[in-house]
Amino acid sequence: MHRKLKNILITGGAGFIGSNLALKLLKRGYKVTVLDSLSQQIHGDNPILTSPLFQSIKDKVIFIEGTVTSKNDWEKAIHGQDVIVHFAAETGTGQSMYEIQKYVDVNINGTAIMLDILANHQHSIKKVVVASSRSIYGEGKYKSVENGIVYPKHRTAFYMDAGDYEVKYPGCKQALELIATDEESKIHPSSVYGITKQNQEQMIMTVCPTLGIAPVAFRYQNVYGPGQSLKNPYTGILSIFSTQIKNGNPINVFEDGKETRDFVYIDDVVSATILGIEKIEANNDLFNVGSGVSTSVLAVAEELVKNYKKNVPINITGNYRLGDIRHNFADLTKIRKILEFEPEISFEQGIKKFTEWVNTQDVENDNYARSIEEMKSRGLYK
Repeated sequence: MHRKLKNILITGGAGFIGSNLALKLLKRGYKVTVLDSLSQQIHGDNPILTSPLFQSIKDKVIFIEGTVTSKNDWEKAIHGQDVIVHFAAETGTGQSMYEIQKYVDVNINGTAIMLDILANHQHSIKKVVVASSRSIYGEGKYKSVENGIVYPKHRTAFYMDAGDYEVKYPGCKQALELIATDEESKIHPSSVYGITKQNQEQMIMTVCPTLGIAPVAFRYQNVYGPGQSLKNPYTGILSIFSTQIKNGNPINVFEDGKETRDFVYIDDVVSATILGIEKIEANNDLFNVGSGVSTSVLAVAEELVKNYKKNVPINITGNYRLGDIRHNFADLTKIRKILEFEPEISFEQGIKKFTEWVNTQDVENDNYARSIEEMKSRGLYK
């Protein structure tokens, strides 16, 4: 433990990453305070009694039920802290495209309130670690035969309606080659969620140094593992597919199933985040956190069906959501070099651990169709 950093506040600390981080920090001797609103979307109707995520930290941390949109809740939570790990956020990419004010209020305004307090009131904060996101990159980094490195804009209905889901770039007639996205890659989010994460990161990285506070930003890829909410139909593809499988429902895979993501196991994410808290080398810098491996959504569905041993249909639907990216996976060169981080859990190992945990949980209602209807009614799902 860093001798000067003993008291840590985790906003969103009853969430998936936050609760896992809190438990690990407690084992390392830190005193942990959690500020969390216990959102129904993540924790269910009666979170105090039934949320596994909340139960995992209950009576182990100092818990403040509150919201980052409240200055009073922030002031109460910040008092006496050395480090803020800012995880509290609305996180659904698709949902962000129609619940715009909510995403801006929580993600941007909530962060602004925190920074306003740090800029204008006495406190003991020495470091702020923020959960940024791979979504700020929009589409990933590509190599073009004609133009070298390119960063395609988000895809349009014109091509996807015709069943062509790959990204396009002006002047490139040959297919683009996907390469790992590094921290110097172009920032051009394709969803409101991505815009809010970009804003969070930039505000913290810009304001904190002027206050003598060390900022650290982690651009997390798709985090998964035991403990993630099985109730939330808006985010977390492994959870969504698992709930469908456990209900005996078919899995409907968007596009042609070849869209890819970088899936990183929760323990690896927690390890990287602790390095950011403890290592001085992390100060004033930002890092990708992922597995560095690109995995297709169809492969995810097939791996889950295999692990659950349930013979449900996997339908390649050709449907798509506006705002979704096609591909993105992390270049980990920087975090390996500066923080000596190395992901330890392969996707196959992680899926096994995840599905074994899901098998111990109650089967949740499959509400995914409802979330799709919400998008369809707004013209965002085709």
